[in-house]
Amino acid sequence: MAPPVFARLGQWLRNVSVPVSTFISFCSMLLFMFILYQPTPGPGIIQRLGWQSWDTISVHQEDLSATNTSGGAVVGSPPAEQIPQDVDWWNVTTTQEAVDMASLPLDVWSPLLPHDTGLSEIAITRCFVNPRLGSGLCDPDSTSEKDAIRGKWVRVDRNLNFEGSIFSGYLNIFYRRTRRQDVNLITDIKLYPDSEGPPPSESEVWTKVPLSMRAGMKGAPLYLWYKIGKTSNDMTAEERANIITELDLLYGNDIPWYGFEKIEPATMIHRGDVESTWLTMRRGVKTPPRAPPLHFSHDGRFKILQIADLHYSVAAGTCRDTPASLSCDTGSDNTTTTSLIATILAIEKPDLVVFTGDQLNGQGTSWDPKSVLAKFSRAVADQGIPWTVVFGNHDEETGYTTKAEQVKLMQALPYSLVEAGPKDVHGVGNYVLKVKSADASKTHLLTLYFLDSGSYSKGVYNFWGLFTPTEYDWIRQSQIDWFLQESASINPIQRPFVPDTGKDLGHVWDRQSSDDQLTPGVSKLAKPNALMFFHMPLPETYSPPDTSSTGRALDIGISGLETKGNAKGNDGLFEKGILKAMESDHVSSNVREVKVIGHGHCHVTENCRRVKGVWFCFGGGGSYSGYGKLGFDRRFRIYDISNFGETIRTYKRTEHDGFQDSILDDVVLVGKGART
Repeated sequence: MAPPVFARLGQWLRNVSVPVSTFISFCSMLLFMFILYQPTPGPGIIQRLGWQSWDTISVHQEDLSATNTSGGAVVGSPPAEQIPQDVDWWNVTTTQEAVDMASLPLDVWSPLLPHDTGLSEIAITRCFVNPRLGSGLCDPDSTSEKDAIRGKWVRVDRNLNFEGSIFSGYLNIFYRRTRRQDVNLITDIKLYPDSEGPPPSESEVWTKVPLSMRAGMKGAPLYLWYKIGKTSNDMTAEERANIITELDLLYGNDIPWYGFEKIEPATMIHRGDVESTWLTMRRGVKTPPRAPPLHFSHDGRFKILQIADLHYSVAAGTCRDTPASLSCDTGSDNTTTTSLIATILAIEKPDLVVFTGDQLNGQGTSWDPKSVLAKFSRAVADQGIPWTVVFGNHDEETGYTTKAEQVKLMQALPYSLVEAGPKDVHGVGNYVLKVKSADASKTHLLTLYFLDSGSYSKGVYNFWGLFTPTEYDWIRQSQIDWFLQESASINPIQRPFVPDTGKDLGHVWDRQSSDDQLTPGVSKLAKPNALMFFHMPLPETYSPPDTSSTGRALDIGISGLETKGNAKGNDGLFEKGILKAMESDHVSSNVREVKVIGHGHCHVTENCRRVKGVWFCFGGGGSYSGYGKLGFDRRFRIYDISNFGETIRTYKRTEHDGFQDSILDDVVLVGKGART
C-alpha cells in the first residue's frame, strides 16, 4: 500500500494531466497554424473560397487607372513641403485612395459603389408580391452551382412597373456579378421590339431575356438583349474598362445619374401623368470629380451664388406664374430653370454655389428623389464649380428616401461639398465649411455655417391617411449648442489678413491698393467673418430693422408681397446663438461673428434687413418650377466677398434681358463702405 503522501500526489497528477495536455496541444496547434505552416503554391494564391466557389480575385492592379474614365482625381491639401514652389496649395491633385475592389459586396445592389466587376447574366421577373417583403420571393431560378460560378442573382431595387396599375405587378431586373477570371462578361445591352434583334451574324454572342420589359404594361413588347464578350482574363485593360458594371432605372425624361447612360427606347412610354421609365447602365468605373478646397483668390476675393427653391420634380412640368411670352423649353420648367442657372453661372463665375433648400418639389411630384437629384446640380457641376445644400421643408416630402440618404446620393455627385453633420444634433445637414487664403499659410479667412431648419413640426392625418402639415419646424436647442461649440473652436486671426509673400507672386499683391480692395487700417485679433445659411426664416427676420446714422431703415429690397414664412416655434437661435457668438473674446467687443444669414423659402421675398447688427437676406425665387408672381422676375443673390473676408457685398441678378444690366440692390453689408 502506497504511503498517503504518494497517493495524494498521484491523484493530483491525474487531475491536472488532462487540462495541461489540452493546453499544450492547443498551443502546439496555434504554433503550427501561424508560424510553422506554409501553404503550398497553388490556385489559392490568387483565389479565395467563399459563396462563389474559387472566387477569383482580379490581380490587374495596373488597370485601376484605366477604369477611372471620368476623372476622379481628388484635389487635396498636401503638406507645404510637398508642394512645388510654382504651384498653389489648393491646386495640387493627389492620387485618389485605392479602393479594395475585392471587398465590395457582389450580392447587394448598390449603384454608388465603384465596382469594376463585370456582369455575367441578366434576367427579368414579374411578381405580384412586393420583393422588398422577403428575399427570394421573386428571384429567377438558380442552383448553388450556378451561383458559385456566375454569381448570385442581384435585384435592381427599382420597379419597371412603378407607375403601372396595381394589377401589373412588380417587374424586376436581376443580374449576376462575378469576379471569376474564366467567366464571359457582358459587354453591351440593347433593347429591341419583338420582331427585331441583333444582326444574324452576331446571334451567337447575344442572349435574349425571355420576358418583355413591358410585361403587364401598355405598349408593344420590348426585349432586353445582352452581348457576351471575353472572359476578364482574356480582356485588355481598355476592354475591361468598358464592360457593363452596373444597371439602374431613371424615371422621367431628364438626364441619368452621373456615370450612367440611357438605353433607348424608354421601357415605359410617357403618357398623361405617367412618366417615362428608362433602363440605364454604367461602363467601367465612373468616379465623380471632387471639389477643390474652398479658397480666396490671390487678390482676396470669394464669390457665392445662392440658388433658392428649385422645386424640381420627376416630371417635366410647366412654368409657373410666368408671362405667356416666356417659352419653356419642350414644356419643361426644370429644363428652362437649368438653362437659366447655366447662364448666370457663366456671367458671375462664382467660387461656390449654395442651394438653400427645397431642391425637391415634394407634394407628390418628386416621388423618386434619385431621378430628381441627378439633375438639380448638373448645370453647376458641368462648369466645375463646388456646390453645397441645406434642406428645405419640401425636401422631406419624398416618401421612402430620407434626408440622410439624400446626403449620400449628393455626396456621390461631382463637386459636391454636402455633409450630413453630427448624428446627435437635430436634423440632417448641420456642418461648417471654411474658406482659406490662397497663399501657403492656408489661413482660415471665412466661415460658412449650414443648418437644417427642418420641415414640419405638426400635422394631421386626413381621411385618406395622408399626413397634412399644419406648422413649420424650427432650429432646435441641440443645433444652437452645436453652433456655439463650433464657433468657440475657431481660432482668431490677425485682421485684416496680410498674405504670405514667401512665394514670388509678382504684381498680384499690387492689386491690394486698388480702390475696391482697400484694407481697413485698424488691426485686430478676431475670428474670421461668417455667413450662415438655412431654409426657413427666423421670427426675427421680420423684426423692425435697425436704422442708420441718418435715421434710414436698413431694409433693402422687396418684402411684403407674401405672408411671413417663419415657424411659430422657436428655440432662440438668434438670441441664444447668433447674438452670443462674438468674433472676439475681448471684453469690449460687441461685434457678432455671423454677419449675414441667408434664407430661402419665400419666393417673392428678396430683401436684406439688418436686425441687431445682423443681416437677414432672402434669395428670392430662382426657379420656374416654384410659385412666383407676374411682374416679379426670377432672380439669384450673389455674395461678393473681398479684402480677404473683410468686405461682404451683395446684389441680385434678375432674368430680365438675359441677366444683362439686371443688377438690383447692390450694397455693401460689412466692411468699408457698409451701410451703418
